[in-house]
Amino acid sequence: MALEVISASFLALVQDFGRYGLQSHGITHGGPMDEHAYLWANRLLQNHYNDAQIEISLGAFSVRFTEESMISVCGADLSITLNDKPLALWRSHFVRPGDVLKFVSPKSGLRSYLAIKGGFNIGSQLKSCATVMREGLGGLSQDGQKLQTGDVLDYKKYQEELPRLTPQKFIPEYKTKLALRFIVNESENACGPKSVEQFVSQIFIISQHIDRMGYKLSGKAISTSSSGIISQGISLGAIQLPKDGQPIVLMRDRQTMGGYRQLGCVAYKDIALLAQAMPGTEVKFEPVLRQALEAELVTYKRFFNLTF
Repeated sequence: MALEVISASFLALVQDFGRYGLQSHGITHGGPMDEHAYLWANRLLQNHYNDAQIEISLGAFSVRFTEESMISVCGADLSITLNDKPLALWRSHFVRPGDVLKFVSPKSGLRSYLAIKGGFNIGSQLKSCATVMREGLGGLSQDGQKLQTGDVLDYKKYQEELPRLTPQKFIPEYKTKLALRFIVNESENACGPKSVEQFVSQIFIISQHIDRMGYKLSGKAISTSSSGIISQGISLGAIQLPKDGQPIVLMRDRQTMGGYRQLGCVAYKDIALLAQAMPGTEVKFEPVLRQALEAELVTYKRFFNLTF
């Protein structure tokens, strides 16, 4: 039983939940850029949250199923069709041998997640199959490469089940204007109150310089010290301030250490919204208290049975 890749033009990556506990060894945890969509795609199929999926960016990707199973697709609307008929997102579907699934081009958002019942059978490296191209880790051939035309991904055969739907309240809108919450950095490596004031008082534009490592923003330059800092560990969502004064939000495939000062860190759940934002999207940042976000994260982890 297998999924055959008919066409793979842009960027389609095998991803599980990620490679945790290795950042001290210089290995980033990778995993899905839009964790919310990824987790819902597995939940709809009653999969384990770590079951492997395919993250499709921008579209131009098509596959053929060789055995019956259940699938779900969550995240961006990439003009997706099943046998040339529009496929509803955020719900499960039954597929038969010979069915063809296509991801064409973005209507809303940037990345879609294709999950299959039981997950794709992918070998792991360092306890994960998450693809990190920069590190040459994970993926179908365990070499960090994206999926290619002609690749074959194994999966188990499953009979048709009643479809499951994501409740409407959990389905996000991918807007051209974002409000992202963040925790202000108050450590000795912070940028200082003046820089934070400049940061929160303006609207930034997401630049063309975005990838799985980070999103660079464009706006009125924020004043910052010309001196660097001793390199420190970098968390997901860290907001670095380089010498040019244009912030960078660090994402899943970020480096594990960095020498730029940090304005703060984007709220964990808000990373998923940023991951779906295209260049040109307007972004406003709102400071929030760490305690409120901690309570939110506890609820989130319990809902999806996360153990990280």
